[in-house]
Amino acid sequence: MDTLSYKTVSPNAQSVEREWVVIDATDQVLGRLCAKVAKILRGKNKPSFSPNVECGDNVIIINAEKIVLTGKKMTDRTYLRYTGYPGGQREATPEILIKKSFNKHLKAGKNPLFLQVMKGMLPKNRLGRRLIENLHVYNGPEHPHAAQNPKVIDINKMK
Repeated sequence: MDTLSYKTVSPNAQSVEREWVVIDATDQVLGRLCAKVAKILRGKNKPSFSPNVECGDNVIIINAEKIVLTGKKMTDRTYLRYTGYPGGQREATPEILIKKSFNKHLKAGKNPLFLQVMKGMLPKNRLGRRLIENLHVYNGPEHPHAAQNPKVIDINKMK
């Protein structure tokens, strides 16, 4: 019997094929959309998934201002952050974070609401910090990543 045929092949950073994906967030529920995007960012939708390797795709989300939250979550839910100084705990609602996403001082592609939600769905370690850099969120239908030839995915047909 040939024992070499039974070796487990584990992917590494060089062997992983990564692509660019565009997702339209129009009329999508925020949490459900982000859960599916987290799966794509992590690479769990690929057969070559490995939990310790960055094997996910780069995700571009367009029309982020048209996101939907169910119930009264737009005004009642609060997200906390801490500045690092005494008494520096700040809270914000999704409504405030959406308004903040139109601020011209923010880096392009970094929507504070999506970053807050996605950080909770990714690993809390070095890998999670690297994965969040592969997420690009834009309020309008245009994005500057046309040179990467991203493919459009219908998020409703994903499991």
